Amino acid sequence: MLIVSDRDAPRAIGPSVVTIGVFDGLHRGHRAVIEELGRLAREYQGTATVVTFDPAPTQVLNPSRAPRLLATMDQRLDGFATLAVEQVRVVNFDDAVANESAKDFVERVIVGELAARCVVVGQDFRFGHNREGTVELLGDWGRRRGFDVIAAPPYGEPERWSSTAVRSALAAGDLGRANDILGRFFTLRAPVVHGDARARALGFPTANLDVAAHQQLPDDGVYAGATFAGGAWRAAAISVGRRPQYYEEGPLVVEVNVLNYRENLYESVLNVAFVERLRGQETFVEERDLVAQVALDVAKTGELFAAMTAREVELLGWGFGQRR
Repeated sequence: MLIVSDRDAPRAIGPSVVTIGVFDGLHRGHRAVIEELGRLAREYQGTATVVTFDPAPTQVLNPSRAPRLLATMDQRLDGFATLAVEQVRVVNFDDAVANESAKDFVERVIVGELAARCVVVGQDFRFGHNREGTVELLGDWGRRRGFDVIAAPPYGEPERWSSTAVRSALAAGDLGRANDILGRFFTLRAPVVHGDARARALGFPTANLDVAAHQQLPDDGVYAGATFAGGAWRAAAISVGRRPQYYEEGPLVVEVNVLNYRENLYESVLNVAFVERLRGQETFVEERDLVAQVALDVAKTGELFAAMTAREVELLGWGFGQRR
């Protein structure tokens, strides 16, 4: 898969068939659009191309109200590779792009760089300065400049599959719903940093993740999951929260106990999949009661991991390590 940044734009391969969007989370609706992209690329004999943005436009246009992100840029690129996208044009979304008219964006990227033969986007797609560009306007310009425009229908029943729906489900602690919309397990990707070693003192050493401030997390609680370490997926008990046992208003931390694994994880980047919510965050009268509960959480995590089907294990690796 060819990845084309702004400085690499002259290397873009055309003619192409294009879809445009942030594709945060690459949920089932996104994947349906990209499957259609592949079909159209064969029909139009063009390179299957995704145009995406980094950072996400909302982080530039309204950072204080921008929704949290479900995935990193690297995760998106790995996901595109998994879906057999042939080319990704990554547009650096800055003030200049924010002020670019929809027509100028089409002329510069869609026509000039990618020589698009067809563009497929969602029915509510908007782009350009002040979101002036619509599917209808894109169709008008396509007729003038020689490319077709196809509006993909909304996907999902009874609720539309969307990144917003995934974020809402995660924030509400409804991991099952979030994973259903994603069509796989919600997965964090973040580097491991040093913590205060409290968990190690309790007998359950954890890897603390350095999660980006704009990363969407599941609701505070304890989760059964899995992480890729030592060349294999391993059961992992995950805590998301402010450690109320020790702090009244502690920092939000994500701690991962990789079952039966004692190798050094510092400075590595972990992929951590959330499989099932076990409980909310709690406080205990005695620390020994906390230790007993954590032991139950770890045991339950191991049981759930051991019971995973072959298909579920396959889904752990979706979009992971696919880029070449």
